[in-house]
Amino acid sequence: MQLKSLPVSFQKNTSLLFAFVILVFTTSCSNSLFKVKPVNALPAMPASAAAMNVGSLSFRAAPLLTDEETQELFESNLQLAGLLPVRLEVVHNGGEAIEMKRLKFHLQDAANRDWKLISAKQAISRILKANGVSLYNPTSRKTFEKDFRAYEFNLKDPLTHAEGTRRGMIIFQLAKKGPVSSPRNLTLTIDGLAQPVELKLN
Repeated sequence: MQLKSLPVSFQKNTSLLFAFVILVFTTSCSNSLFKVKPVNALPAMPASAAAMNVGSLSFRAAPLLTDEETQELFESNLQLAGLLPVRLEVVHNGGEAIEMKRLKFHLQDAANRDWKLISAKQAISRILKANGVSLYNPTSRKTFEKDFRAYEFNLKDPLTHAEGTRRGMIIFQLAKKGPVSSPRNLTLTIDGLAQPVELKLN
């Protein structure tokens, strides 16, 4: 007995299902949605980084202004997602532990625009949206989140003299969401200490 050919609609649905399975399989084979460079491979803070000593603490900061810099670290264009990462280094010079969660960060540019400090979790959502990533293997996303969040500056735990130096990134976003194009005259202000910190980043 000869089998009848399958309905066209069934064939189309089968083709779509097959394509989806291939997409999920391909994604699951990769360890992460984006290949993130290990934190320990990050080069030293540039000598041109803005710096300020306020006694108990010393601060250094440098923004990542180009898509080449963020592509190198995160295999993703953070500027396209409207994000501006800033590398931050804080050194404890002695005395009692400092509650880092009391620090408030403010960033302004040449146009007096205020940038909002956001968490790494919020930044990840912006990156996925800007890159049009909507179908992915959940494990691949978790891996990307873990690798990306390893760069986040720890503002939750106190900084002690025993720890010495703490490094990481703080990430800013303009109130009006959109791509970032190398903003100039960036000033980072840090409140919450006896003496305010002001760093001219570029």
